[in-house]
This record gives sequence, C-alpha cells and structure tokens, in this order.
Amino acid sequence: MCKSRNENNNQGKESAAGLSSGVIASESLAFRHRLNTLLLVVVVAGMSQGLLLPLLSIMLEDSGVSSDRNGINSAAMYIGIFCTMFFVEKPVMRFGYKKVILAGMILVTCANILFPFTHSLTVWFVLRLLVGVGDSALHYSTQLWIVSSSPANRRGKYISLYGMSYGLGFSLGPLGINLLPFGRAVPFLVSGLFFFIVLLLVVRMKNEIPERPAKGAADQNRFVTTYRLAWFVLIPGLLYGLMEASMNSSFPLYGLRIDLDQHWISLLLMAFGAGGLILQLPLGLWSDRIGRKPVLIGCAAVGSLAFFVIPAAGSNVLLLFLLFAIAGGVIGSFYSLGLAYAADILPRAILPAANVVASIHFSVGSILGPTLGGYGMRYVSVHSIFLFLGAAFLGFALLGFGFRPKNKAESPV
Repeated sequence: MCKSRNENNNQGKESAAGLSSGVIASESLAFRHRLNTLLLVVVVAGMSQGLLLPLLSIMLEDSGVSSDRNGINSAAMYIGIFCTMFFVEKPVMRFGYKKVILAGMILVTCANILFPFTHSLTVWFVLRLLVGVGDSALHYSTQLWIVSSSPANRRGKYISLYGMSYGLGFSLGPLGINLLPFGRAVPFLVSGLFFFIVLLLVVRMKNEIPERPAKGAADQNRFVTTYRLAWFVLIPGLLYGLMEASMNSSFPLYGLRIDLDQHWISLLLMAFGAGGLILQLPLGLWSDRIGRKPVLIGCAAVGSLAFFVIPAAGSNVLLLFLLFAIAGGVIGSFYSLGLAYAADILPRAILPAANVVASIHFSVGSILGPTLGGYGMRYVSVHSIFLFLGAAFLGFALLGFGFRPKNKAESPV
C-alpha cells in the first residue's frame, strides 16, 4: 500500500513537473512570437523614418525650396518625437503597450499616405510632427515591452536585436527613393502597405499593461545627479541625433548639388547605415574588454576624420561609399555605447533618468541637425554639414581626455 502511495506521489510530481515545463514552454513560445512581432514593427518604423527624411528633402529641393527652409521642415518630425516624450508614459500605463503601438502605427500610416497629395510646406510640417509623435509612441512602447518582459540574463541580447532591427530598417528605407520614377505617391503607399501588414500582426497580440514604478524622494534630484556624474556619457545621444538627422535630411541636398544621381544618394545612405550594423556588435564586445571611454574616443576621432575627408572626395562615388561606411560604422553605435557607459558609472537607481536625458539629447540633436545643415549650406558652404560634424566629433574626443568618472555607487541616490 505504501509502495502504491509512493508511486502515486511520484506520478503526481512527474505530472506537475510536466505541467510546469509545459507552461514554461508555452510562455517561451508566446514571448518569442511577441518579440518577433515587435522587431518587425521596429524594422518597418525604421524603414519609414529612413525613407521620409531623404525623400521629402529631395522633393522639396526639386520644388525650389531653399535649403534652410527645407532643413527647418525636416526638423518637424524630431520636434514631434521630443514633445511626445513628456506625455507618452501615461497612455502606456493606462491603455497598455499594444494599444499605444497600434495608435502610433495608424498615425504614421495616415500621415505617410497624405504627403503626396499636397505641396504645402505648412501641411507637410504638421504631417511630419504627427509622424514624430507616432514614431515616438511606438518606439517607446516596443522598447519598454521588450525590456520589461525579457529574462534578465538575456536582456542585453534582446535590446541589441531591437537596435539592429531599427538600424536594418533605417538602412533599407532610403532605397524607396528609387520608386519615385513610378509616381510621386508610390514610395509613400509602399511604406503604408508595410505598416498595414505588420499592424495586422500586432492586432493579434495580447495586450499587457506595465507595472507602475514606485516614486521615491530621489525623483526630484535624479536628473541633476545624472548630469553631475555622467555629463560626458550623455553627449553621444546629442551627437548621434545630430549626425543621423543631418545625414538623412541635408546630405540628399548636398548630393544633388554635387550632381549625384538619386539612386547613388540612396545607396550611400544605405552604406552609412550598413556600416553601423556591421560594427555594432564588435564595438560592443571591444568596449567590454578595454572600456567604453577609449572606444568612444577612438570612434569619435575616426568618424571626425571621415567627415572632414568627405568634401575632398567630391563626387567620387566609390570613395564616398568607403568613407560613409567607415563613418557610419564607428558612429552607428554611439548612442548605445553612451548608455552602456552610463550603466557602468551610474547608480542603478538613476539609470532610468539617464535614459530619459539621453532621449532628450537625441531629440535636440535631431532638431538642430537639419536646421544647422540647411542654413550652413545656404550661407556658409555646401560642404558645411561635414565640416560641422567633423568638428563636433573631434570636440567630443578631446573632451573625453578630461573626463574622470567617479566609482560607481550602488546605493540609491
């Protein structure tokens, strides 16, 4: 009888273990499906953003709009991204990740479809603002959803996949410029179609609402502490935004003025993004070995040199292709390396504040990039965009030699 009872207990345990492993397997499968869907959202969002910036700049240039007005109009999307950061958290907390992602995708899709039906700069400015709002909402939601649901021991891997997905989409986006010969509306409609397909996948996902973070007394001074301890590591976000927006908004104008064909402009922008994709993981591993600061300084120095040499390359496409791949490769990881450096030297209690500040810096740089590039090309020199970027990254490299981080404090601030 005892033997029978023991056998029943063993069978019960095996059954419970089997049920538990089945639940874990089911959860793992659900997580992978959600992750793949979210990564597809990021790829398509990156494609849309990578396409809109150069495409709209080229269309305005062909319409005779001056480079400074063109640059100001390009900055509208980043103004939308910047403004959204101040209110996007509340809708996510109230309605959940999925609903905010869907709202962002619908907003971007509708704006994309409306662009080719008007020539009004004012309407385009408003549409770009809406694209910025939608992009910011879906990126915030997808990134937070991936981070909050990822296992701690694989979180870095999944965030890297997120960054690579965006980089892949952003690199492929400019190729849509080659659809212009088929009609003014075709690139926008194709972009909208991709969004619609992925939207159908998102609709089938189960919605989740994030946990509300606990508010402590340190909330009021965590931003001041972040700047005091890590001012240097927050600069990469500003420079990355400056570079990305300048290259995708002002370079197409530069390319047209040195008589490059539109398809070469799109391929050069793709080379810039591809360089970042190729070197992202190696630079991250290298920074783990020798430290973030030397890698950031080295990347800034090499990127600065590449930007300074680009004007001398003229319209030599092969040389430009090489320089763009080098510059994109060393600068493409700037934002993520800056955040990794912040995690190295900041207390864990204020890391969220560092991410918010880095995002704000990225938006500010993205707004300044097209504006300064447009005015520089009109009033200074057609090459001013690259001279300015070269000087900015050289200045950052020099500042690095004077930065002395304090030992990381793990106690809450």
